Amino acid sequence: MDLKTVARDKLKWEAIRGDSRAQVIGGSAVGLVVLLVVLLITLTTCGGGGGSGARANGKDDADKPAKGPSEAVVTVAPKDGADGVRTSGELKVAAAKGKLTKVTVQDSKGKKVKGALAEGGAVWRPSTHLSAGTKYTVDAIAKDSEGRASAKHATFTTFVPQNTFVGYFTPENGDKVGAGMPFSINFNRPVANREAVEKAISVKADPQVEVAGHWFGNQRLDFRPEEYWKAGTKVTVDLNLSGVEGSDGVYGTQRKTVKFTVGRQQVSVVDAKKKTMTVTRDGKKIKTIPITSGRPANPTYNGKMVISEKHEVTRMNGDTVGFGGEYDIKDVPHAMRLSTSGTFIHGNYWMAQSQFGQVNGSHGCVGLFDMRGGGANGTPGAWFFQNSMVGDVVEVKNSQDETIKPDNGLNGWNMSWEKWTARQ
Repeated sequence: MDLKTVARDKLKWEAIRGDSRAQVIGGSAVGLVVLLVVLLITLTTCGGGGGSGARANGKDDADKPAKGPSEAVVTVAPKDGADGVRTSGELKVAAAKGKLTKVTVQDSKGKKVKGALAEGGAVWRPSTHLSAGTKYTVDAIAKDSEGRASAKHATFTTFVPQNTFVGYFTPENGDKVGAGMPFSINFNRPVANREAVEKAISVKADPQVEVAGHWFGNQRLDFRPEEYWKAGTKVTVDLNLSGVEGSDGVYGTQRKTVKFTVGRQQVSVVDAKKKTMTVTRDGKKIKTIPITSGRPANPTYNGKMVISEKHEVTRMNGDTVGFGGEYDIKDVPHAMRLSTSGTFIHGNYWMAQSQFGQVNGSHGCVGLFDMRGGGANGTPGAWFFQNSMVGDVVEVKNSQDETIKPDNGLNGWNMSWEKWTARQ
């Protein structure tokens, strides 16, 4: 019941009783009612209910962004417009009285430089070297403690080195190869900073598998997985060598991507004692062929050897591999190289067919019966040539020679994974 009703009921009660003071009391009650109504209105207006002002609108002055310029100061090293900048150690973006929120560094072709924030967002540095002779653009934004942004734009150009090195690699871009093919790169000048050079070369496989590099001396670097590549694997190599200091004052110039595909997994096992070769493809035996290998005075290397070259017909001269004038055959058919030192698996037309599978009579190569002139002539030599690709593996066992050295050809498979990945 409200106050007006109370006052009205009291007036009615006094009138019934005939109290002569009714008018006086009534007047006082009306005044009381008016006073109470005014008080209620005043309380409601002063915030007892719905509220008013900034809070009534659901806003707070504290949520409004601060006005005025940002206190954050962005700096870029090297300075804007600099030329002849070194490719490592000079690029740095920093923020004073604030934190960096965005840093973009890219070359004139739009290729971005990867980097990372450090020191709580106060500093950004690139995670890799820069390319030589390249113009870069830097755009950075930082915010102060009040959320006010400050930006910086700058450009600079890296130096063009006078002394350079390049790498010659196999396989080539777009090649389809066998499962034993490593990515091998030979540099035209010695590399002293091997860690920096190796870091600049990325090798990725699909399906994914760990790939590691191994140095043979200071001019050759090979990459391979622990086991042979799986059939159908797609390999992508990123050569980011431009601007890498390989040796004191000598810089790389290459910047390219190389892609190759693994066609299948073919391994042919030569048993020098049995004088046979068994060809297995993707785990299935497809053919056994009689062979001849190195004679007792010149046995064939044992070990896993990768086919690195294929020649329909080629010349083989003993003078080139330390055998003097013992032989000079100008038309060796279906020849495939297995080592740098001169080991081949090839067709042989100068031995009687009956000797294959019976006699080891070569100077260290693996021979298959063949006909002169090469071509698809139906011989074992022709069949194996047509059914082999660069990157296939030929493994020799039970020979009287030593195991071939891992760097004699593309033959790093003769090194354990532990040794391959050990720091050199």
